[in-house]
Parts: sequence; C-alpha cells; structure tokens
Amino acid sequence: MTFTDTLYGRLDGITSDPLFSGGKAYGFSVSKKNILVTPYGTLVPQFETEDIGRRAKKSVCLFKSGAIKSLPLQEQAAIQTPAGNIMAELITFYESGAIKRVFPLDGKLSGFWSWQNEMALAEETTLETPAGPITAKVLTTHFYESGALKSVTLWPGQQATINTPYGEKEFRTGAAFYENGALRSFEPLHKTDIPTPLDIVTAFDNEPNGIHGDINSLQFDRSGLVTALSTIDNEVEVFFPGGSTQLFKPGTKNNVCGDERTVSTPMKIRFEKDTVIFNDSMPFSLHRHSFEVRKHALKTDLPAYSCTG
Repeated sequence: MTFTDTLYGRLDGITSDPLFSGGKAYGFSVSKKNILVTPYGTLVPQFETEDIGRRAKKSVCLFKSGAIKSLPLQEQAAIQTPAGNIMAELITFYESGAIKRVFPLDGKLSGFWSWQNEMALAEETTLETPAGPITAKVLTTHFYESGALKSVTLWPGQQATINTPYGEKEFRTGAAFYENGALRSFEPLHKTDIPTPLDIVTAFDNEPNGIHGDINSLQFDRSGLVTALSTIDNEVEVFFPGGSTQLFKPGTKNNVCGDERTVSTPMKIRFEKDTVIFNDSMPFSLHRHSFEVRKHALKTDLPAYSCTG
C-alpha cells in the first residue's frame, strides 16, 4: 500500500496502480477510510461499494499538480457552498481548490438501476441563487472558481421559480448565471411572452436538451436583454429593402411513436450585435430590414415518449 499527500490531508491505502505524470498521481482508488478536512466540510473519500446503486469508480482524481480534481464520497455529506449547504456524493474542484460542481447523488445507472431509481433517492434542496431561493430536486450545482453560482440543473420533471428581468418565472431543466449574478439563461416551464428587438415572442422549447442547465433556450445578456430563444408559437416574415420577403417558422417532424403524428420543432432565434439569425440563416440587419412577428398555426402534437395508450 502507498499514500499521497493532498492539500486537505493524507490519502492512505492506495490499492490500484497510480497513473503518474511528472511524479504526481492523478487517479487511484483507496481501500481504507481517510478523512480530509476542507473548507467545505470534513469529507471521507469512497473506499468501498456497499450496494448496486453506488457507482464503482476511482475514489480520487488529481490534477497533474497534485490538487484534487474529483472526489466521490463514501457517504452522502453536507457540503458548505456559497449557495448554501448541499448534500453531496460527488464533488469536483478547480485546481485552486475551489468547488466546481456538486452532485447530491452519484449512482451507477444500469439495467438494474435506472435514473428513475436514482431520482427517487433525491431530496429537495433549497439553494440561494442571485435570482432568489429555489427549492427542487437538484441533479448538479455548478460554480465559478470565484465561488459565484454558475448554473443549477434539475432532475427531469422538476420545476422551480426564479426572478427574471421580466418578472417571476417557472423553469425546468436548469438556470444559469453570469459571474456578476445576472441571469444568463433558463428553460421556461410554460410558454412565456418575452420582448425582443423584433416584437413580443412566445418563448418555449418543446424538446429542450435536458442534459444540463449550463445552456438553456431562453438567454439574456448581462443587462437583461434577450439574446436567444426558441419558439413553436411564432413565425417571422423578413422584409428586404427591395420589397421581397422571406418567411421563417417552426418546423415539424414525425413523432417517435409513428408517422401518423407529427410534432413541432422549435425555431431558434439569436440576436448578435445589430443582427438577428433564424435557425442557421444568414444574419439580418435589424436596421436594414423590417420584421413582422405573427402567430404560427400549430397543427402538431406535443412530443410523446411513451408509445402505449
């Protein structure tokens, strides 16, 4: 058995062959209990797996400098963060030692253990965010190196309420923030009318990425102006200086349950400097073109992920 020293204490009982780079171990497992004393609490790295729900993985990953990069915990522990105390089974760090991400659960997904099984173990957490406190089952919390909250990702089916430049809104999937605390993006739970340089547009993505809350469909600049959104409810006609026009609107696709049903694919609108882009179109000058935002006639169904019934 070997050991290594970290910023937060010695890790003893290394049983796997460490990987070395410049004489520094950066990935290994341990076979005995170690206690690390950190600014975020006293932590015990995972040293054994006791049930099928826990992920079998290396207990500790280090940067080449020897600083801790990721730390799976033996048991869920309360972590002291700038957003409040968060229960954690896995923590990742910046090389400086600042917390990067906190995962309340770190289960092993398999044919015997689904994400639904994992979510059933999740408990509601209240986080203090720049947009007010939110309470929900949180999948992961992401921080800037400064300690400022970068994003919150919710478990599927969860929702919470935050303050936005346009009032209190409900969101799903996640919400993200600039380092100064300004709201960067969120995933609207409901169809949301938002003022844009074109006109009022109804923002809603019927199939958001659902992976993490770092990037969401409704996005803002630091002053609170809309920079991007998705819509299935509006179409936009562009009027060119010479008199011609071009229409942009949401698309359609076959539902996963069969060709007899179709679902809408959202039109993505982005504002960059003094231009607007529809999906992957050319940029249109907000000053040289005129725009008319109209209601789009929906002739589609909401996506269905279960083909029974």
